[in-house]
Amino acid sequence: MTAVTTGTVPVPVAEDEARRVRPRRRLSPGRRLPAARLAGPLVGLAAWAIASAAGQLDPGAIPAPWTVLDTAVHLWTAGTLRTDILTSVERAGYGFAIGLTAGVLLALASGLSRTGEALIDGTVQINRAIPTLGLIPLFILWLGIGETFKIAIIAIVVYIPIYLNTHAALSAIDSRYVELAEVLDLSRVRFIREVVIPGALPGFFVGLRLGVTGSWLGLVVLEQINATSGLGYMMFQAQNYGRSDIILVGLLIYGVFGLVSDSVVRVIERRVLSWRRTLSS
Repeated sequence: MTAVTTGTVPVPVAEDEARRVRPRRRLSPGRRLPAARLAGPLVGLAAWAIASAAGQLDPGAIPAPWTVLDTAVHLWTAGTLRTDILTSVERAGYGFAIGLTAGVLLALASGLSRTGEALIDGTVQINRAIPTLGLIPLFILWLGIGETFKIAIIAIVVYIPIYLNTHAALSAIDSRYVELAEVLDLSRVRFIREVVIPGALPGFFVGLRLGVTGSWLGLVVLEQINATSGLGYMMFQAQNYGRSDIILVGLLIYGVFGLVSDSVVRVIERRVLSWRRTLSS
């Protein structure tokens, strides 16, 4: 540090101006890459193809990607794959719709009322601790072995994560917002619309993503029980005949459905919660 005399008053001057102006350190993840979530699956697919071409994989256990693609085209042309996909989507859709409705309503009733919390939350926690697939024998006795019990099990798989995350988001709403709403004398409807819903949406979307994935996971097991169509039924039949290529077709379709549905929920979440400033945005 040196000093320059201006008249009779010494003025300190920095020796190196560049040291005084330092570039800001970036700590954020950076800009969002387009189609970034496809990178991992594409790398895995490339590794699978390279290993198959190099003869490192047993074709009987893990067929090459082109073999699986040829099998999928054959099944689609024959019409069986189309029917199985439509049946699976219908089952997952019905179960998801019921589970979504139940999860949201129970979370609101439990999160906005101490009486509701006392009656609902403990029951849901017990239900969460019981393996859902372990309920299959009991539901078969109650609802029969048709489609109803499959949809009911999917609904249970879906509603639990939606309830838990939505209820947690409701419980985490700052009490000062509630006090402000009371001071402003907001009605119950306006309080829910302007305070509760915005506060619960982040947690709700987390539960929604888990519920969407859970609907496909439950479907894999349920479609192997007294089913005559569906992707799970197709895979079960392929197991009996040792057709690993057909099993891989079913698994890949489940994976694609899960990725697409999760991506759709993410897009909706970014649109609805565009007012938030987060690392992901």
